[in-house]
Amino acid sequence: MSEFELLRNITIGQYLPTGSYLHRLDPRPKIIAALLLTAAVSFAPTLLGNACLLAACALVVWLGRIPFAYALRGLVPAIPFLVILAVLQLLFFGRNYDPASPVILQWGWIVVTAAVGRVVVVSAARFVELLMVTSVFTLSTRTTELTLGIESLLRPLRPLRVPAHELALVATIALRFIPTLALEAERLLRAQASRGGSLGGRRWNFVAGARRLLPILVPLFTFALNRAEELVVAMEARAYTGGEGRTAYSVLQGTPRDWLAPAVALIFLIVLLRAPFAF
Repeated sequence: MSEFELLRNITIGQYLPTGSYLHRLDPRPKIIAALLLTAAVSFAPTLLGNACLLAACALVVWLGRIPFAYALRGLVPAIPFLVILAVLQLLFFGRNYDPASPVILQWGWIVVTAAVGRVVVVSAARFVELLMVTSVFTLSTRTTELTLGIESLLRPLRPLRVPAHELALVATIALRFIPTLALEAERLLRAQASRGGSLGGRRWNFVAGARRLLPILVPLFTFALNRAEELVVAMEARAYTGGEGRTAYSVLQGTPRDWLAPAVALIFLIVLLRAPFAF
């Protein structure tokens, strides 16, 4: 794998049509189910709870007919940061996190307890679970469906002056811009390397890698501003107007079977929170 291939490791914000049950779901229950799974990830502090969550996330990936290798591809660029986070937790938590926890390793002032080891494993598992949930959600939902779904869920808040359509549009554009920025960053890296720029290097040399990436930050920021301006011009050229009175070409028509997904996610969240997991 080339060190300049960034887009292949970005799964969030892309759409992968597989025709699965998740792809055919109404976006509104799909959004609610994703939020419930995210809440389950956030409130599961035990090893057994996260093991159940990993199994549930794997089941979701299977239901979406998405290859597991593709769903987990987003972990590749995050591995160095996960390693740094784990090392910092092991070094600085020590006995202060749980004084009653047994000591696994002690070397000078470095003390690693069972509780700290559990925190490291749970933190890594949560990151994997969040990545899988987010990736499957975006890989199985089109941009138009995502916008309509968020707007429909926020519509009851309009009496409180919540701009439902504008918020849905901003969230969708921000999510879909992730692959675009990754592709432009890849193009800039290749252009710099073709001109003799030293942008390669070892993956674990974080300081040198950060210094090598500095030359592409300014052009990448400029590209983002230009694309945003082009998007605004394109929307104005098509007489785009938001707010009250706006209609949609596509109308969401959910079925009772669509709401089975958030119901199962809610039951799973309740069971996970009420289960007496000791560790």
